Amino acid sequence: MTAARGQPLVVLDDVQKWFGELHVLQDINLTIKRGEVVVVIGPSGSGKSTLCRTINRLEPVDAGTISLDGKELPEEGKALARLRAEVGMVFQGFNLFAHKTILQNVTLGPIQVLGQDKATANERARSLLTRVGIAEQADKYPAQLSGGQQQRVAIARALAMDPKVMLFDEPTSALDPEMIKEVLDVMVDLAQQGMTMVVVTHEMGFARTAGDRVVFMADGRIAEENTPTEFFTNPQSDRAKDFLGKILEH
Repeated sequence: MTAARGQPLVVLDDVQKWFGELHVLQDINLTIKRGEVVVVIGPSGSGKSTLCRTINRLEPVDAGTISLDGKELPEEGKALARLRAEVGMVFQGFNLFAHKTILQNVTLGPIQVLGQDKATANERARSLLTRVGIAEQADKYPAQLSGGQQQRVAIARALAMDPKVMLFDEPTSALDPEMIKEVLDVMVDLAQQGMTMVVVTHEMGFARTAGDRVVFMADGRIAEENTPTEFFTNPQSDRAKDFLGKILEH
């Protein structure tokens, strides 16, 4: 590790993003520290997923800057490919290659982007599949796995690149309820082992137990941020009180 836990790792400075007339990210200032788990919550359309996707330039920003480990995000080319290797991303959909085995899905990035030899990549991939609890699925194809298993493969695939930060964009929203826990358990384990994580989620239990900080978004802005305990027991903004009132009634 080149820098100590608690040092700034991802810094968003006055970030703005429009989709046409819609100002989807407004005056976003956010610092994510090394080893921190930041959980981003808020109503639909509040800009949560867009915020997550700007951190690896899947969505370019219109103004402001984003830096990773002290370097501003590159705009394109090889530098951007290297950046994406340092920022793991887990989506709602699993985005696995259907025609490749689970093992091949996990080794593809390390071999093609990082230049690892096949034996090294395979060994690391099997170790990661063990870590996420699906070592026995290595030679199967994605269609043979449940949604929860596929999402755990997607997490292993992101980890195989040895990222500095992991982004999760509603990773359980496409899963059946009984599969959600198996994915969240893997994420909690990662958090406990010190992985820097930005998690966009509707899973309030995860936010309470694994998050170091809750960032609440509304109308494209960060309306409030606090520790999970403070946020859930003593929300400061009317928007947060309204949101929590709706979701915690159920």
